Amino acid sequence: MAKSKHNFCVIMAGGIGARFWPMSRTSHPKQFIDILGTGETLIQQTYKRFSRICPKENIYIVTNELYKKLVQTQLPELTSNQILLEPARRNTAPCVAYANHCILSRDPEARIVVAPSDHIILKEEIFLKNIETALEAAAENDWLLTLGIRPSRPDTGYGYIQYVDGHEEVYPKEPHLRKVKTFTEKPNLELAITFLKCGDFLWNSGIFIWSLKSIMKAFETFLPEVNNLFKMGVGKFGTRDEKKFIGETYTICKSISLDYGVMEKADNVYVLAADFGWSDLGTWGSLYENRPKDAQGNTVIGKNVMLYDTSNCIVNMPRDKVVVLQGLTDYIVVESEEVLLVCRKTDEQNIRQYVNDVMLEKGEKYV
Repeated sequence: MAKSKHNFCVIMAGGIGARFWPMSRTSHPKQFIDILGTGETLIQQTYKRFSRICPKENIYIVTNELYKKLVQTQLPELTSNQILLEPARRNTAPCVAYANHCILSRDPEARIVVAPSDHIILKEEIFLKNIETALEAAAENDWLLTLGIRPSRPDTGYGYIQYVDGHEEVYPKEPHLRKVKTFTEKPNLELAITFLKCGDFLWNSGIFIWSLKSIMKAFETFLPEVNNLFKMGVGKFGTRDEKKFIGETYTICKSISLDYGVMEKADNVYVLAADFGWSDLGTWGSLYENRPKDAQGNTVIGKNVMLYDTSNCIVNMPRDKVVVLQGLTDYIVVESEEVLLVCRKTDEQNIRQYVNDVMLEKGEKYV
C-alpha cells in the first residue's frame, strides 16, 4: 500500500459503548477491549490497519481525557501530540474540527480519512483499496466522501444513504462512486425493507474521506460557530497552550454530529459503495453475527460454560467461571465484574435504558 506523506487518519475513540454494557464500561469502553479474542483490542486493530496507508506520525486519536492512559498503554508508538484529548463529549463535529486544526498546523495539503475506533473489517485488502481510491478522489475533487455498505438485510440499527442512481460515471476510476441523494437516520423495519427493495440505499458506515481544504470549507459554510471557536486556537495546537485552549473551547462548544451538521446539508457529498466485511460492532447482536457458533447456534466466550437445551444465544463469561445454562433460546447472557445481564436478543435495544436505570438506582460504579 502506498503511504503518501499527505495521508492523514483521525480515529474517533471517545465513546463509551453503552449498548455493549456490562462488558463496555465508562472506565473501560469497548474500543479498548479484545472483544473478538484476537489478542488485539479494537483500537489496536484500527490503528494497525490505517498505519498501512498513512505514515504513523500522521495518525491522530481523538478521545476523552478519561482514556489518555488507555491509549498510551495500547498504542505506545503515539506521541502526546497525536492523542487529542476532549474534556467533554460533544459528538463528532467538534471532534473533527479539533483534528482539522491540528492537521492544518502541519500540512494544509492533507487528505484525511476519519473513522471510528471500534469497527470490524473482515476483508482488509479490499477496504484499504477503497480508502486509497477515496483519498485519491478527494485529492482531485472538492468532495466530501463516505463509504457506504451494501445492505444484506433490512437492519434498523444503521443509518442509510441513498445515492443518485444514474448511468453517468462521476469518477471514471471507480464506477461504484456515486453522488449522494439523501441521508436517513435509523429507520423502522417497514422503511428498512423498502430501502432494501429500492436497491439504491446503502448502510452509512460512518467512515469519511476528504481533503483538509474541502472539510474546512464545509465547516466554514455549515458550522461556522464551531469552526470559529477552534480557529481562535491557531498557533496553540501542538504547544503547551493547547490543553487550556481546548478546555475553554469545549465548555462553550455545542454538541452536534458531523452527519447532521455537515453531511446532510452539503451538496458535494459522494459515497463509495463497498463490501469489505464490515460491522460497526455496535451491539451484542452484531458481535453474535461475527463470532463462530456451535451446532446449536450459540457463540460462547469463556472456557467453562456448559449449555443444555440452549440455542442461538451469545454467552460471555469470565474465563474461569463455571456456568451452567439450561433451556434458553435467543438470549444474551453476559457477566462482567459485578454485573450480570440476561436479556432477550430481540430486546437488546433496551440495554441503554437498563444502563440509565442502573446508574440512577445503583450508582455509577456499575456503569
